Amino acid sequence: MNGMRDDYNQFIEQIKRKTGIDLSLYKEGQMKRRLTSLYEKKGYKSFKEYYQLLEKNQEELIEFLDRMTINVSEFFRNYKRWEILENKILTEMLKENKRPKVWSAACSTGEEPYTLSMVLSNFLPLGDIRVNATDIDSNVIARAKLGTYQERSLQEVPNSIKGKYFKEQDGLYKVKDEIKRTVNFKKQNLLSDPFEPGHDLIVCRNVLIYFTEEAKEQLYHKFSNALKKGGILFVGSTEQIFQPAKYGFEVVDTFFYRKV
Repeated sequence: MNGMRDDYNQFIEQIKRKTGIDLSLYKEGQMKRRLTSLYEKKGYKSFKEYYQLLEKNQEELIEFLDRMTINVSEFFRNYKRWEILENKILTEMLKENKRPKVWSAACSTGEEPYTLSMVLSNFLPLGDIRVNATDIDSNVIARAKLGTYQERSLQEVPNSIKGKYFKEQDGLYKVKDEIKRTVNFKKQNLLSDPFEPGHDLIVCRNVLIYFTEEAKEQLYHKFSNALKKGGILFVGSTEQIFQPAKYGFEVVDTFFYRKV
């Protein structure tokens, strides 16, 4: 048994060196079972053999990482909303301010902040774009920084953007460095950590559904205080705010709220 434990520990170290992801942050029994069934299904007999496969095969590595970080995110998720952000919200915002302060809160594996940069790049040179992105899970952030995704994450990406900002390799899509450089990732707990003030745009989508009503109220107040007057909060498609005025918001469009 001990040999298996050493095999697993060595695997954890190798993965951390290779990807920045720390598997020891997950419950060992559960994670070990999940991974053992994964490598056995592929016909391997040990973590050592499985790591040799991941070392050689980028596609297998990304599949493995997808199993670790439960990834429900996509680029341009609910595409119509991103069109409204671009054509209605940003067009107005950027008349006033060519260097907006933008934050992707609970950014998961990075699809959302990278999408934000891609949309902003229709208006601004990449060197002027700064998107802050935060998440509570450091493994998710390490995954976001890798910037490599399976094709299914790109279902809603327009072809022009796919060609411009992604590099395809062996069925995987890598976000180009010039977009990666525009996003600054850091760890943050939305409920307990303070928020920076003075934002023009905060995007927090498909996250609030996991919070209690009480926690949601707390977060709406915190988001409201973190926005400039006239700043915008963009939420997910199941997350309408029912009494926006209570938090100092008015509705600009479905799922877009302006701080009054």
